[in-house]
Amino acid sequence: MSNNRNRVVVRTEDLRKDLKMGEVTVRAVRGVSLEVMAGEFLGIIGPSGSGKSTLLGLIGGLDTPTSGRVYIDGEDITDLSERALTRVRNEKIGFVFQFFNLVPTLTALENVALPVQFARNRQFNPTRRAQELLEMLGLGDRMKHRPSQLSGGQQQRVALARALANNPPLLLCDEPTGNLDSESSDVVMRALRTVQEQMNTTVILVTHNMDVAAQMDRLITLVDGHIAEDIDARSTAQLEAIRLLREKRKTGELPAVAVTNE
Repeated sequence: MSNNRNRVVVRTEDLRKDLKMGEVTVRAVRGVSLEVMAGEFLGIIGPSGSGKSTLLGLIGGLDTPTSGRVYIDGEDITDLSERALTRVRNEKIGFVFQFFNLVPTLTALENVALPVQFARNRQFNPTRRAQELLEMLGLGDRMKHRPSQLSGGQQQRVALARALANNPPLLLCDEPTGNLDSESSDVVMRALRTVQEQMNTTVILVTHNMDVAAQMDRLITLVDGHIAEDIDARSTAQLEAIRLLREKRKTGELPAVAVTNE
């Protein structure tokens, strides 16, 4: 995998996904075309039902588009067989979800080593790789602990290490802080930034939390399955909008649920 920051890691072309809900067809994603470069830290926000998680699932090969194309690290994954998609997901995409999905009977070290053991073209020694990642994410003293012996933030960092086990160019995160308190959320976001900066991993993160969104380098807003806005999240206008949202939440003018929950 090249570390060339000019490399396109994700490209979608007129991506569409229709969902059948009884006799009604819901157009969850409507013609999304975007490019995401190597090493980008991209956030996706939008109101409930805007298609955020559906889009992430399409990019990750967890769902099949109704029409359009998806390219991951230059490979068209749109029409691949399930077996071929499994290979792509194992080698090129790491997933981090709101719920940690760790194997409860395995230690942190064993959970992280699993993807390496199942890799078709093994790049790393499983144990050594797991140790390296857990140490990088500040869990060097928790390697022999099982999930039940770890805090929520620690479990999410183990899940992050597991997602990075085979050094994928792309990391997809669906509400990775949604099940965490604010302190643990900050720790996980710092860990994601470390991964993005040190490993040049492309990170795409879906969130409702505007505090999390403010930490992205680029922010896409989805509305009714369309990209309504695609901006540098560090722009003055965006930072001011986030500041105003925070103030309204503190004063009760804007209910917290409108910003933080779907």
